Amino acid sequence: MPHRLLLLPNHASLVLVDTQERLAAAMRRRQGVVQNVVLLIQTANRLGIPIVHTEQYPKGLGRTVPEVASLLKTAPIEKTTFNCCGVEAFLSALKRTGTKRVVLAGMEAHVCVAQTALDLVYRGHDVHVPVDAVCSRHEIDWEYGIRKIERAGGVLTTTEAAIFELLGKADTEIFRAVSRLIKQARPVRGMGPSAEEEPDDSEPSTVQQELKI
Repeated sequence: MPHRLLLLPNHASLVLVDTQERLAAAMRRRQGVVQNVVLLIQTANRLGIPIVHTEQYPKGLGRTVPEVASLLKTAPIEKTTFNCCGVEAFLSALKRTGTKRVVLAGMEAHVCVAQTALDLVYRGHDVHVPVDAVCSRHEIDWEYGIRKIERAGGVLTTTEAAIFELLGKADTEIFRAVSRLIKQARPVRGMGPSAEEEPDDSEPSTVQQELKI
């Protein structure tokens, strides 16, 4: 088994948390984050990396955004718990991947992503979180969400760093195809959620929707 800080395609799975329509509309950096989630999926599909994805209370938060949903080959796992590990179907799906190394992306960084990351670490998984593929409604929540993940033992990375670790080498058609996709992607300026567009305050955050605020 390679070092826990290193991603290899035959040891990894991709977990996507709640990249949903109404939730995305409320997020800062939503365009950049969705773009990076798409890049992760495209890479995973080319490398045969298993993907597990969830939807939080889709009746209230909508379905997975179309640009993400169109690339996924399995149905989402619906949930109402913030922690994905609170759903047996999620744990079963992750177990079927046969991997203990997880690339974790999605929304919101300080709620569903963080709670899932902490539980996965507790369960013995090596959790890699591309900080530019997770977001929160407010910058402080994003910042302290990823800090907590790192303090608990998660590995913070970026989308591009994770992708190139998974690719491993440059002399393949997969590398050339993914490299073209990365070059075509819109640069994400800065690290924090305030680096890009303002959220639509009319849309609920994860917690607001759950509390029906």
